[in-house]
Amino acid sequence: MSEVVNEPPRAHVRIVYLGPVSPHWELYSDYGDRTVLEEFRTRVMARLVLLPRDDPQFRRNRERIMRDAERERISLEGISEYQKATERRPRCPTGFSTES
Repeated sequence: MSEVVNEPPRAHVRIVYLGPVSPHWELYSDYGDRTVLEEFRTRVMARLVLLPRDDPQFRRNRERIMRDAERERISLEGISEYQKATERRPRCPTGFSTES
């Protein structure tokens, strides 16, 4: 059985959704090795660069990013909050269903 080691994060990254016009995403870091951060940023941007948060591929890529951050011991902020936004259906202001 493998032993779980609780080590501190090597870096911290905050992912911010910029809006519906590309580029949709930006990454900011507070601390960490610059090389680790740049490599992680490259992988994240490859997964998100053309995806708005309501794209069906976004959910799968978000999960991949979260696993990647966990594997690299990078503290991640921002991407998990978008789960609720992507899974909610927009509500029509008139009260009528938006589904056809």
